Amino acid sequence: MPGRLVRPRRRRPQGARRGLRRADLPVLTPLAVDPGHPFPYISNLSLNLAVVVADPVSGDRRFARVKVPPLLPRFVALPDGERFVALEQVIAAHLDALFPDMEILGHFPFRVTRDADLTLQEGEADDLLAAVEMELRRQRFGEAVRLEVEDGCSDEVRALLTRELDLSDDDVYVVSAPLDLSGLWAVHDLDRPDLTDDTWAPTTQPGLATAGDAPVDIFALLRSHDVLVHHPYDSFSTSVEAFIEQAADDPDVLAIKQTLYRTSGDSPIVKALIRAAESGKQVATLVELKARFDEQANIAWARALEEVGVHVVYGLVGLKTHCKIALVVRQEADGIRRYCHVGTGNYNSKTARLYEDLGLLSADRALGADLSDLFNLLTGYSRRTDYRRIVLAPTSLRDRIVECIRAEAEAGDRGRVVLKLNALADAAVIDALYEASQAGVSIDLIVRGICCLRPGVPGLSENIRVRSIVGRYLEHSRILQFGRTDDGGGTLFIGSADLMPRNLDRRIEAVVPVSHDLLAAVEMELRRQRFEGRGAPGVEEVAATRSAPC
Repeated sequence: MPGRLVRPRRRRPQGARRGLRRADLPVLTPLAVDPGHPFPYISNLSLNLAVVVADPVSGDRRFARVKVPPLLPRFVALPDGERFVALEQVIAAHLDALFPDMEILGHFPFRVTRDADLTLQEGEADDLLAAVEMELRRQRFGEAVRLEVEDGCSDEVRALLTRELDLSDDDVYVVSAPLDLSGLWAVHDLDRPDLTDDTWAPTTQPGLATAGDAPVDIFALLRSHDVLVHHPYDSFSTSVEAFIEQAADDPDVLAIKQTLYRTSGDSPIVKALIRAAESGKQVATLVELKARFDEQANIAWARALEEVGVHVVYGLVGLKTHCKIALVVRQEADGIRRYCHVGTGNYNSKTARLYEDLGLLSADRALGADLSDLFNLLTGYSRRTDYRRIVLAPTSLRDRIVECIRAEAEAGDRGRVVLKLNALADAAVIDALYEASQAGVSIDLIVRGICCLRPGVPGLSENIRVRSIVGRYLEHSRILQFGRTDDGGGTLFIGSADLMPRNLDRRIEAVVPVSHDLLAAVEMELRRQRFEGRGAPGVEEVAATRSAPC
């Protein structure tokens, strides 16, 4: 089959030796382990070969480690251009050159995962940015927490690695596939349109479209009505990015305030914020330095923003700022007006093409006042807990959700709850859902990842249905529906929060109610999730039976 991977065991693939010779053999460094050579440091998520050799004269057996160079292609193309061999297998074909005149007894790929948690004492840090930078340097030497070995690794090598990395047998994972599959993106990038999905071209949200693609005055449009955008179907660049870019270039805009949790490496939004600051506008951003795996990128953005005069803050002590909010303050003929964006996904142009998310663009005065109050909390000091429109964690979100579920329980079999989430793990919310089910409430849960609720248990949760949908795009939006909205009642929220203790207790999260004139678009998404998963092209439904208690 064209474009297939080959995994030879006994025979070297033809062309494999030539493949590495082109990549330059001297880049490889064998590291022996013996009394004169201590066990080497194994960097986080690096791919390695454990090699066992024997001295043909003395008969001594030795262990060595060869790191697979991360700068070389993960898979090597064979001369026919149609087949690929994993780089570690190509290296294995050259071990006789790395260990000349030694007998190669075995070679086994392995990979180590190290603890990536930041151990910050935020309350004691004089400068959070400097503290995170120091912690990132220390993180490289975090303790090992997982060892992955390929199926077939010898007991001798497995025991040695487990001992030297100070792990237990429970920390070892045997994988019957090539380790580190991130390299498959190179195969995905091959010019083989017959093996890939047709490219999806996002369209401009109808409410933002104009005749002949003429530039739209987003502020004038939002003064007349709210706009709900649904990515990646609605273009991120002609909606959220255009909102920030137009604000940056509008001479009547006085201030822009925004949270940044994860953003792309070449972010149009950050460039617009820099441009706005350079033009004299007041720009404030909250850059979350503790966004896991994006700490280094966020430090770079924070420094770039500070250099042009943006007011950069790093969040509240002890809490991650996970909410997705932006506020534009504009001088108009009738006074100051505020324009808002509240979303379920990050301000990231790359993930906006891969993740399904919702965002609300609005000039609602109450929502604008709420975001002003929230930014005052994020950049200054405030004990405010009551807001006009938004519901905030960790102050009130859990209580509000439980209150809404219990209100549906009082309605009995006329009650309705639909939750679309990435994860459901909060005990108080789960208990409330169980109680509502016992009261006869119809409950649909669309949970992409972790679900700690068990549906369909007689006398407990027989009115709860759980499903997870895996499709072309990562389902990322959070939607909370309480009541039957088809008759003009009920409440529906969108926002950044999953229902987990970390989100409800240790993060700043914001959800916002969607007005009834926009409900149709959100409910269409919920209907698609509930009813169109089974049998839909490119969609896999994971039934309720996959849910299990934590």
